[in-house]
Amino acid sequence: MIKLLELFGGIGAPRKALLNLGYDHKAIDYVEIDEKSVRTYNALYDHLHKPQSVVGWNLKPDILVHGSPCQDFSRAGTRLGGNDEDKTRSSLMWETIRIIKNMGEWKPKVVIWENVKGVLAKDMIHNFQKYFVEMEKLGYTSNHKVLDSRDFGVPQKRERVFVVSMLNGIHFDFETLEHKPMASIDNYLQSDVDDKYTIKSPSMLKAINKRGGFGGGLKPIEEYSWTITTKQNRCPNSGIVPIGDGKYRLLTELECWRLMGFDDEDYHKVASEHTTRPKFTNGTLYKQAGNSIVVQVLEAIFKQVIDQMEVVSNELVSTG
Repeated sequence: MIKLLELFGGIGAPRKALLNLGYDHKAIDYVEIDEKSVRTYNALYDHLHKPQSVVGWNLKPDILVHGSPCQDFSRAGTRLGGNDEDKTRSSLMWETIRIIKNMGEWKPKVVIWENVKGVLAKDMIHNFQKYFVEMEKLGYTSNHKVLDSRDFGVPQKRERVFVVSMLNGIHFDFETLEHKPMASIDNYLQSDVDDKYTIKSPSMLKAINKRGGFGGGLKPIEEYSWTITTKQNRCPNSGIVPIGDGKYRLLTELECWRLMGFDDEDYHKVASEHTTRPKFTNGTLYKQAGNSIVVQVLEAIFKQVIDQMEVVSNELVSTG
């Protein structure tokens, strides 16, 4: 059985990936301070977690997944960085290091960290390199790569840095990850969409097909969407959907959840927890999708991590 610990857990994409793969697993804890994300997680996985900060935990996980908040590394965010002493949201990765240290001999066999490409920028990479050094001190061998969800079957251009750190000198080989052909975007789009998603704002209409950097122009979706972000209803950088007669609409909340790897049943469980007025889009559901990790990318990583662990030990997994 795989014992999973989710830090900065969001809506539980790691849990969803393990469920999809069919591995016998137990989520030994989930740590998330955002109350609405906790409500979503509980709705998806039938739990009664409460919002909580990352403090000392005496747990014995096999796999720890953390996706420390990305805003201070992101091109579209604050760019405040992740220095430990700065106490920004993104510096919470150092809390993960402290938690692992406190676990002592029970530290996880595998640690997976996901974040935006901004961590590799010239003014941010010192923290990225320091993370590798600190993990090495704890006995981990770390490898990283920028992965695009389009290579894992999902028609969304979403590039994220993944770091996989493993004990016992095991190197995680990103080059052998199982890739899948990108599915058609039509499989993700709804055919009958409420008029509230139709773009009517003059400023938005004026921005269609115009250049101007991040957030500077709105691009019609053709083969794939661009990165799902947290403010899709106000700044649809992921792209807009042509609906004929020169009209366009936003991606719906459901479509964004689909493009993050969640199914319709998941979405409807969550939508009932976060209702909104009929004529308004749901900012909470857009935000939660934009903050998550694409499930299919995690599936590929988990499958290979577990395969590699089985070569060393047969104690980690029994498949269901």
